[in-house]
Amino acid sequence: MRSKFIFFVLIYITGVQAQSWKALEGKIMSQWAKTVNPENVWQEYPRPQFKRAHWKNLNGLWDYAILKTNEIQPKRYQGKILVPFSFESPLSGVGKNIKPEDKMWYRKNFELPKNWSEKDVVIHFEAVDYKSDVWVNDILVGSHKGGFDRFSFNITPYLKPNGLQKIVLAVEDATNFSSQPRGKQQINASGIYYTPVSGVWQTVWLEAVSSEAYIKQVKTTTNIDENTVTLIPLSNQSLVSGYMVRTTVFFNGEKVTSAEIKPNVPLTLRIDTPKLWSPDHPHLYDVSMSLMNPSGTEIDRVESYFGMRKISLGNHKGVKYLFLNNIPLFHYGTLDQGWWPDGLLTPPSDKAMRYDIEMTKAMGFNMIRKHVKIEPDRWYYHCDKLGIMVWQDMPSYNRLVLKTEEEMEKTKRKDKIYNALERIRREDDDLNRRSEDAAQFEWELRRMVNIHYNAPSIVMWVPFNEGWGQYDTCRITDFVKKLDPDRLVNPTSGWTLRPCGDIYDIHTYHVDLTVPPTALDRATVVGEFGGIGYPINENLWNPEMRNWGYQTYYNAEDLLKNYIYKFNQILEMKEKNGLSAAVYTQTTDVEGEINGLITYDRKVTKMPAETLKELHSKLYKE
Repeated sequence: MRSKFIFFVLIYITGVQAQSWKALEGKIMSQWAKTVNPENVWQEYPRPQFKRAHWKNLNGLWDYAILKTNEIQPKRYQGKILVPFSFESPLSGVGKNIKPEDKMWYRKNFELPKNWSEKDVVIHFEAVDYKSDVWVNDILVGSHKGGFDRFSFNITPYLKPNGLQKIVLAVEDATNFSSQPRGKQQINASGIYYTPVSGVWQTVWLEAVSSEAYIKQVKTTTNIDENTVTLIPLSNQSLVSGYMVRTTVFFNGEKVTSAEIKPNVPLTLRIDTPKLWSPDHPHLYDVSMSLMNPSGTEIDRVESYFGMRKISLGNHKGVKYLFLNNIPLFHYGTLDQGWWPDGLLTPPSDKAMRYDIEMTKAMGFNMIRKHVKIEPDRWYYHCDKLGIMVWQDMPSYNRLVLKTEEEMEKTKRKDKIYNALERIRREDDDLNRRSEDAAQFEWELRRMVNIHYNAPSIVMWVPFNEGWGQYDTCRITDFVKKLDPDRLVNPTSGWTLRPCGDIYDIHTYHVDLTVPPTALDRATVVGEFGGIGYPINENLWNPEMRNWGYQTYYNAEDLLKNYIYKFNQILEMKEKNGLSAAVYTQTTDVEGEINGLITYDRKVTKMPAETLKELHSKLYKE
């Protein structure tokens, strides 16, 4: 009787909460935002490359309060927020700006499924910006610092035997008034810096795992030269003898190979006549891994996948060049900010997120440079499935610093926010970082590489962009290369180049592009170009603000004409100068930037996709 009463109470509460939430109006929205509600928000399994059967989604309405950092847990909450959308976003239903002196509080009650009684329960936060503390039933269970990496806690010891459980989360986020990696976020957004994202911005969920032992992580490395895949199934503890991981590989549902190995030990399997992953043929192999205890009982199972592919440098027509699967391939992609008018860093839905990748592919691009943002795991899954290469940036590490009027006058710029950013110019030495700031940046950099190591679509890591927070460039480059020897490292995209890494990368936004010099020991790329603006009034984020591009035109005909003019220069650089790759700015408009191929609300594609696809095909012909 009591459980039925709780059930009806929860149904009643859900109905009341749905009525109390409403997306904020006043800004443009994408078509997917109209379908978002507290019952359907981000219900997909968050980690497609590491799936289990038993999980519970905690997205939906949570209680929230905004207090000061020196205040204790609130006794009363101020309203409802729709998780996983940040406080500043329209879809959160809150739309409040968070200041460095604020602390955000969240609270949610939930019940555990009945069949979890013999299991351990792990809570997962896919991303919370930036410093987090978590309580379960009023007991502090853990803390985390980092805005783009996931974190988890085994909360089994803190759960009640039955009935409602309570989660409380406290978050602080100083954005650009601290040294935290933050990408394009900025309090008082302007120009190329956008509305901040504070608090939970990716899925929160529970997972039931074996209380005896379970597989916590799998590291997967493919080798197409030897036709092998190596998997390292890592358990949550050091197991005594007798435990085994039974691994089976499938392709299109047919068994390819299988073997058993002890946990925490590399397993190398031969893949005869492998189907290689590429943008034209994104073949993926499925993997099933079962953890068996000494009595032969399966106590855990995870499902995963991998792609057989190799990214490398090779000699091609007298220069160093980008190779995929031992064949030269020009990389042509968009600079992709991953921002949305309705959810900011959080897409309104999985379908919306997939749409951007599908459109990029439809336009004939074979690569995306994910710009100073790390996406949810499902974004990389869609890239893996659809077949598009990814250059993955590390979110920039860049804080506000005080500058005198005299210093700003020397730079000959009037934009005080821009001049107060901690960055280096082309001719400057690398920055000197405080040891604690450097340690945090390198921890988050390591997390990015480790978490997304298995994604076949990721072919390159980019630690720094245009001198933003750039320090110890060559040491950081070597650090990343040792973490992941099988991918390329682009030390810094644009501006402040250093003699290390795999890539020589320039940015050029003039109408007549700068031709980069040929680097004999590295592949030469144009990491950013284009930025051609075309404002469409009914699709602008804010018609009253300065909407800009590096060059701006006011009709589709002039836009296409000038795009072709710049593209032809890239094509000529490929043919005459050995250029290996180019990145066009950008996939979509973002807030005041109107230089996207698609408007910010994703309602207008500014140039015909088929026209672009036919044009771009010239780059892939050798």
